[in-house]
Amino acid sequence: MITISQLKLPVSHTPDQLKKKILRMLGIQEKDLIQYTIRKRSLDARRKPELFYVYTVHCTVVNEDRVLCLSKGKAGKTEERPYCPPDEGKNHLTSRPVVIGSGPAGLFCAYLLALKGYRPLLVERGASVHERKKDVDRFWETGVLDTASNVQFGEGGAGTFSDGKLNTLVKDPAGRNRFVLETFVRFGAPDEILWEQKPHIGTDILINVVGNMREEIIRLGGEVCFRSQVTDIFPASQQLEINGKEKISTGAAILAIGHSARDTFKMLFDRGICMEAKSFAVGVRVEHRQEMIDGVMYGRTQRGSLPPAAYKLAEKVKDGRGVYTFCMCPGGYVVNASSEEGYLAVNGMSYHGRAGENANSAVIVTVTPEDYGADHPLAGVEFQRKLERNAWKAGKGKIPVQRFEDFCKGKVSAGAGIVRPNMKGEYCFADVRRIFPDEIAQAVQDGIYAMNRRIKGFAHPDTLLSGVESRTSSPVRIPRDEKFCSSVPWIYPCGEGAGYAGGITSAAMDGLKAAEAIIRRYAP
Repeated sequence: MITISQLKLPVSHTPDQLKKKILRMLGIQEKDLIQYTIRKRSLDARRKPELFYVYTVHCTVVNEDRVLCLSKGKAGKTEERPYCPPDEGKNHLTSRPVVIGSGPAGLFCAYLLALKGYRPLLVERGASVHERKKDVDRFWETGVLDTASNVQFGEGGAGTFSDGKLNTLVKDPAGRNRFVLETFVRFGAPDEILWEQKPHIGTDILINVVGNMREEIIRLGGEVCFRSQVTDIFPASQQLEINGKEKISTGAAILAIGHSARDTFKMLFDRGICMEAKSFAVGVRVEHRQEMIDGVMYGRTQRGSLPPAAYKLAEKVKDGRGVYTFCMCPGGYVVNASSEEGYLAVNGMSYHGRAGENANSAVIVTVTPEDYGADHPLAGVEFQRKLERNAWKAGKGKIPVQRFEDFCKGKVSAGAGIVRPNMKGEYCFADVRRIFPDEIAQAVQDGIYAMNRRIKGFAHPDTLLSGVESRTSSPVRIPRDEKFCSSVPWIYPCGEGAGYAGGITSAAMDGLKAAEAIIRRYAP
C-alpha cells in the first residue's frame, strides 16, 4: 500500500479533483489506481481567507514498485496494522467479569470482553441512554434533577452530553485509536470521523451509537443492568453490593466509574482501595458569537461548506498559572451538568450539525493538590463541591451568567449584550467572579485578556461567562500496577474516573487496555 501526504486542495474542491490530483502525484492513469482511502484531512488556514484542505491518503495500485519510482519521492510505502487483542490467558475465572460504569471506558472494555467470549456483566448506576435523555431534558426544562440519571451519570457517560469530540493526543502504535473510531462508525457514527483532524459525532448521533453498542454486547453474550449502582465491595470474598442489597460475585471487576462518582470514591476509600489526590482544572464557560470566531479563524464570516470554526488556546499569566481552553464547542450550548442537589456545574454540548449561534469553551486554570490543601485523597472532591455550592447559591439553582466586563468589575450584569446566552437549563445574571478564590478569578480574567491577542474579540465586554466548569477531569487517581490491578488485585481501575484518561477516545482506549489485561490473564 502507498501513502501520499501533504496533498493540498482548495476547500471548495470536488471528489473528482481529489482523485485527479492523486493520479498526478503518483504519475499513473486511472486504470492503475485500484482504490484510495482518506486517512487524514486537516485545514490549512495560514493564508486566510484562502483556505486549503491537506490530505493523507492510502492507495492500492497496480505494480506498486513501479509507481513508487514514478512518484519521485512524493509517495511512500506503508503497512496497515490493524488492532489485535492479545491471546487469552490460561487462568480460570471464578465468576464472570463485571464492568462498573458504561461511559466510554466501561463500554469499550465490555465490548472487547464480549467480542472475545468473556460474557461480561455491565452495571450502570444511571438509566439507558434513551431514558437518560428524557431525564436530562426534563431537568433542563423543569430543574428537577435525577441524581442517578443526568449529564454525568447514565449509559454513555459524561461525554454523551458533550460535543462527542474524538480527537486525542495519546500516541498508540497498537491501533486502539483507529479501532475506537471504526467501532463508532460500525454502530452509526459518520464515516468522516475516520479522517477528520478533529473528529466529532455530536450528542444527537452519539446517543444512538451508544445504544447500538449495548445491543451488540448483549448479542455476544454479555448482560447490561441499569439503575444498578455498586454501593459496596468485599475484597476478601470478591463480591460487589448492588443498590445496598444484592450481592454478586466476580472474578474481575473493572472500575470505570467516571470523574463524578463522588460517593463511589468515598466508598472505595473506606474499603481500603489506595487512591491519591491529583491536579485538575476549574474555571468558566465562555460564549462568543460563532460568526466572530469564524471571521478570525477563517478570515471570513461566510463559511460556505466549511464547518463552524474551532480554536484551542493556552496562556501563562503573570502569577505563573497556566490558563487554557478545553472542550471547545463550535455552534454549541452551555448546559447545566449538575449531578448533586444543591450543587451546580456547567459543561458544553453540540449537536452533530453545530448549528447554534454561539461558540463556547471552557477557560480553565490548573489547580494542584498544593492549591486546595490535599491532606486527604478526596480533598479535590471537596474543593470541587465548594465551588459548585457557590455557583448554585449565586444563581439560586440556575446557571449564573456574567458579561466579561462585569466579571472584571465584580458586579452583576443587567443583561446580555451582543452575545445572548445559548443554554440548556435555566440561567440568570449573577456574580460569577465570587464563585472562585481571588487568585483563580484573576487568572481567568488575565487569561482571557491574553487570549484576545490571538483571537481579536475574545475579551469583548459582552463575552459571556458562566460557572462553574469543575468536572474537567477526575480529582483523584486510583493507582494500578503493570497488570492494571489496584491495591485489591481483582479490581482494575480505568478511564477518567481512575485518573488515566481525558476525553472520550482516551477513555475508550484505556478501557480496551483494561480488557486486554484480563484477556492476557484469564481464559474466557
